[in-house]
Amino acid sequence: MRPEPELRNLTGAATRAVPALDPIGVTSGRLPLAMDDNHAAIYTVGQVCGMLGVQPAFLRRLDAEQIVQPGRSDGRQRRYSRQQILDVEHVLSLTGEGLTLAGVRRVLVLEAKVRELEHQIEEMGGTPRRPRAVRAVNPST
Repeated sequence: MRPEPELRNLTGAATRAVPALDPIGVTSGRLPLAMDDNHAAIYTVGQVCGMLGVQPAFLRRLDAEQIVQPGRSDGRQRRYSRQQILDVEHVLSLTGEGLTLAGVRRVLVLEAKVRELEHQIEEMGGTPRRPRAVRAVNPST
């Protein structure tokens, strides 16, 4: 059995390849499901709150601040994808380190820019370097 090729989603995270299906699903034995897609908006606010231990107001705030914006159902209720749940977890880790939501938004923008630049370097045939660790400078010592 040959290994699956590595693919990257829009956020730069590695994803697995989904085998191609014929129109009636004979090749794989089943039709693709929404839950196979990391970007399918299928989780409700209540489900995400239960998974992550957050309040619905926190998720609404992330949506209002345009940090994590979920899809909407036909009834206009918020629906989150697995990728968005991972994004909320990342936001929780950043806020746990003391960042404000404005700071989180800035970090996310900068992380996306770094991924974009790394991709451009790879396209030019180079290998992106990882930055050296930066020491915190304490001017009082």
